[in-house]
Amino acid sequence: MDSTEGPDQPGKPAGIKYPEAGRGLDAVWERLIKLERSVPGQLRNLPAEVGKEAVPAWRRVTEGEARWQVSLAVAAAILLQLPVSGRLALVRPTWLLPVLEALVAIGLIIANPRRIDRQSVMLRYASLTLIALISLANAWSAGRLIWEIVNRSGSTSDASTLLVTGGAIWVTNVIAFALWYWDFDRGGPVARALAIKPYPDFEFPQMTSPELAPPSWEPMFADYFYLSFTNATAFSPTDVLPLSRWAKMLMLVQSAVSLLLAALVIARAVNILR
Repeated sequence: MDSTEGPDQPGKPAGIKYPEAGRGLDAVWERLIKLERSVPGQLRNLPAEVGKEAVPAWRRVTEGEARWQVSLAVAAAILLQLPVSGRLALVRPTWLLPVLEALVAIGLIIANPRRIDRQSVMLRYASLTLIALISLANAWSAGRLIWEIVNRSGSTSDASTLLVTGGAIWVTNVIAFALWYWDFDRGGPVARALAIKPYPDFEFPQMTSPELAPPSWEPMFADYFYLSFTNATAFSPTDVLPLSRWAKMLMLVQSAVSLLLAALVIARAVNILR
């Protein structure tokens, strides 16, 4: 026992030289004792991890997002370039660009095989390069297809081929914009895992209503894919709202491209089938 502690209650000051100060300290001590006794016994010895649960996962340091979701999306975007006709391809031979994209994707997977938690400038640039290649190739194909439809080219005279090509470009467009949203929101997946940037660029419902999700919830690629898909079909935000200016402008561009591509492809296919 410390020399300043009383014999009856450990931690309570013993004799105080000044009576008035002693009475004041005694009153504070009694209030602290009552406050401690008011806490249920099962809450007094909680593990340290419980304190972390009070802060949502999307606002604190986490172990990083699993790699498999975004890997499947990239693989799908690469494979969807194969049904696109060679005349719409950005680079000849047509297999060159998909192979290059696959090599970059494999390198990223090797660097972060299970979880995306490694902070590296080179990996960051490699990820952005991969998304840019997919987006550039798809934008070129979409632009060429729209030009052929507007000019009533003979290459768009088959309805089934037109729908398959247009559908592949449209789905790739959804994946490409989902990748941009995923890789830019709060600085990217690694920055989100390290909680480097406190302010989100997209507001998910779980952020404003935490009671709808467990404390371990944080946005994954599937959430950004859903955001991209709903923006491409509704041509406007649904339950996920853009907060930063770049997010608003990017969603605006996606809505415009999706609307133009879908309207022209469907209208041309219906006209052929008549």
